[in-house]
Amino acid sequence: MQKKFHTKEAALQKLRHYCGYQERSHSEVQQKLWELGVRRAEHDEIITSLIEDDYLNEERFAQQFAGGKFRMNDWGRKKIYYALKEKKVSEYNIKKALKEIDEEDYQKTLNSLAEKKYESLKDEQYLVRKKKTIDFLMQKGFEPELITKVVKKLADPKSSEEEG
Repeated sequence: MQKKFHTKEAALQKLRHYCGYQERSHSEVQQKLWELGVRRAEHDEIITSLIEDDYLNEERFAQQFAGGKFRMNDWGRKKIYYALKEKKVSEYNIKKALKEIDEEDYQKTLNSLAEKKYESLKDEQYLVRKKKTIDFLMQKGFEPELITKVVKKLADPKSSEEEG
């Protein structure tokens, strides 16, 4: 099958729709340009045009991506960080997006996930239960030092009462 090549104008139209439908990263738009068969020489011009017309905004993308993954998928900061890195978002925009996540909501989500997971493993032996809960939270992308605190509180309720 012959690959269809798009003119600059046609590609720009398609990409406006693509970016208008949902926030996109620069790398996703770059990938789409290749898929549309746009000549390499025209990529920068098209991307510049999308930025100028506010269809493409990396900072906005990073903030929406981070917020969405946290709220909808219960992802921790580390998992969001690496997902944004994979999408070639700048370090500056990643840090800015992660700062937008409310600390109180973040802690509540972590506590809630930990409690549910720990509770679901009540038939397991104590150390297995603890390890599986920690592994689950690590896989969700939460920071090890936060996980340790939360799981310690769940597993050893007496020790955390003495501290606080």
